[in-house]
Amino acid sequence: MSHQSVHPAWSHTPAYAPADLTNCDREPIHVPGAIQPHGVLLATDAEGRRVAMASDNAAGLLGGDLAQILGADLADVLGDRVAAAVRAAFDGPGGDTLRLSLPEAPGGAAPLTGSVDVNIHRSGDRWIVELEPGLDVAVAMPSYRLARGAMQRLARTESVLELTGRLAEEIASLTGFDRVMVYRFDEQWNGEVVAERRRPDLNAFLGLHYPATDIPAQARRLYTVNWTRLIADVDYRPVALTPVLDPATGAPLDLSHSVLRSVSPIHLEYLGNMGVTASMSVSLVVEGELWGLIACHHYSGPHRPGHDVRAASEFLGQSASQLIAERQRADARAARAVTDRRLAGVMARTTASGVATLQGLLDDPELLDLMDAGGVALCFDDVVVTRGAVPDDEAVRRIAALLRRGDNLASSSDHLADLDPGLADVSETAAGALVMGSAPDRWLAWLRPELRQVVDWGGDPTNKLLAQTEDEEVRLSPRKSFEKWQQVVQGRSAPWALWHTEAAETLSAHLASLLYLHSREQIDMAESLQRSVIPTDAPQVAGLETVARYLPASTFQLGGDWWDAFPLDADRYAFVVGDVAGHGVAAATTMTQVRSALRAHLVAGESPGSALDRTDRFMDSLHEHLIATVIVGTVEPATGRVVLAAAGHPPPFLFLGARAEELRVSTRPLLGLGVESGRETELVLEPGATLMLYTDGLIERRGESLTDSLARLGRLSAPGPGREELERWADQVLRVAPGRRDDDTTLLAFRLDRDG
Repeated sequence: MSHQSVHPAWSHTPAYAPADLTNCDREPIHVPGAIQPHGVLLATDAEGRRVAMASDNAAGLLGGDLAQILGADLADVLGDRVAAAVRAAFDGPGGDTLRLSLPEAPGGAAPLTGSVDVNIHRSGDRWIVELEPGLDVAVAMPSYRLARGAMQRLARTESVLELTGRLAEEIASLTGFDRVMVYRFDEQWNGEVVAERRRPDLNAFLGLHYPATDIPAQARRLYTVNWTRLIADVDYRPVALTPVLDPATGAPLDLSHSVLRSVSPIHLEYLGNMGVTASMSVSLVVEGELWGLIACHHYSGPHRPGHDVRAASEFLGQSASQLIAERQRADARAARAVTDRRLAGVMARTTASGVATLQGLLDDPELLDLMDAGGVALCFDDVVVTRGAVPDDEAVRRIAALLRRGDNLASSSDHLADLDPGLADVSETAAGALVMGSAPDRWLAWLRPELRQVVDWGGDPTNKLLAQTEDEEVRLSPRKSFEKWQQVVQGRSAPWALWHTEAAETLSAHLASLLYLHSREQIDMAESLQRSVIPTDAPQVAGLETVARYLPASTFQLGGDWWDAFPLDADRYAFVVGDVAGHGVAAATTMTQVRSALRAHLVAGESPGSALDRTDRFMDSLHEHLIATVIVGTVEPATGRVVLAAAGHPPPFLFLGARAEELRVSTRPLLGLGVESGRETELVLEPGATLMLYTDGLIERRGESLTDSLARLGRLSAPGPGREELERWADQVLRVAPGRRDDDTTLLAFRLDRDG
């Protein structure tokens, strides 16, 4: 049926300027200054006695003159008995609906007499009294019985889809509208018709989507305040309030809770463009937020269900809202239970994987199913390893950088192209992602492919048509085309649920705990290994005073430092300081092997340079990816002759009196490269001179230049005489460079003891 609204926009909102699509999202629909004509509105003073405002049709429907009604006592307008019943309702909880009988006006001049439905509510300091012609009570009563039976049938449904289908049928039977739809909102406030009951000759709307612009934000807010809205005749002429502005406030009267409130002319034009002649909607509010609407359309003229039918429909809407919330909570509990079961399995298996925690995680059979993901990427110490379908390394790192948070909480997106349009190119494997991790080189990301959908819209959602009016002024109008319009939605993944975020954070905390535990175990093992091969104190040798120190790094990262001191024969002694690259058990294990090999070569009679060459060949054959720096010295206490050989190691320092000198020692390349050299440096240690060997942890500090650290070391004086002074001096040397140590530190020093 073709239908066209003909009323000018301004006539529906007399308190405001004309509304069109340029300002419809700001249209003050709760204060239109007018009502629909099938009833009467009276606004009384705070005591509920005198009429302060009235709809312009009050005189015509109630009898008398509008000027006489304004300022009159409510009893003079409605009669003593009706006024007394209304005032009794004022003393109630703040709102009520009554079925009353209006007395006939003198001379029978008032059309609105007999049975009326009276809606009473508060608006600011005003009491609002709305009167509508009532239907025969005998006709009305069955609607309540129908509502009770409908409620029982709704409660027997098992899913949200089944519930909404049953709800559409029950409301259609109860109200008699030609079409009843259940309309559900998505996250962007677009709507979808998820259930429908219609007259057989009408086209189906089931499955169609409608853009968020069809229902502006202020209308959605009002739907959560007033659950039921009726337009008995789309072609109605609005009835203004007199005065338009409240004389007490100078502002329009708030009609948010009014049952007669005049609606937006834009909405009426929209309905007219659809061929709708009457409509009613009932809100579906789930946990305080508008979930959807029960939208009722009529196509064969005006249609005004009685107040009791509307009340029963609202009751069903409220009951259905509670059932929807329960069904959604049940669905969420079931989905969460599946995630929790998978999470428990993943955590148990990673716990059992021991030191290979991260490898065990990546190889876990439920890691992808845990998040309903298509791929996963793990970055640890800046090395990225992936499983499943993932984009290239650069894209994965970009996704992690965009979503990674500094507080180590999970962050997700189901439309990565919103964050970076360049990521649209990888949407087939990564349209959405959930990322855990606070460090740029340590994070975990689950990836979801795009969920391509074909969406059927009730008309082109992007089309805002310009309409030409009869007076040739161009203005924006609601769209007139509601032909089915298809759109392929792509670039989005399935949305991430709250329990996925919670599972990611739980798993992250579990992994952090395991890694800390295994790291601590590794450190304890490495420290135990180090203590078993490295003596605590330097041995005391006739003719020499020696001191040694070893300090681990400030962090849990154990290095590969070592020192060694042992006799070669009756006249010579060997001193060694070395550092294997790396940290943890691997470095400590390599250190023990290199230390043992070097000691064996020296004991076998090799010179320092030759011993380093042979140890280099040993490392090259066994540990092709490991390197070490070493300095070796032999000393004859009787003569002070020292032979030194170094492999990529910091040069030693010689302290004598107030002078400190960095010795230039012939050095060969690092051990582990398979290069022979045999170069050595000889010197004679003067009485009172102290020779110090050390590792780079002594002088390297974050934020401190190496030149400054060496200069600090060069300003130290030699230790005073006696062993105790030598020990104090060694502790002073360890404090020479300020700040936190990021590496372990070793110091070994000796001097001739003429009194020994």
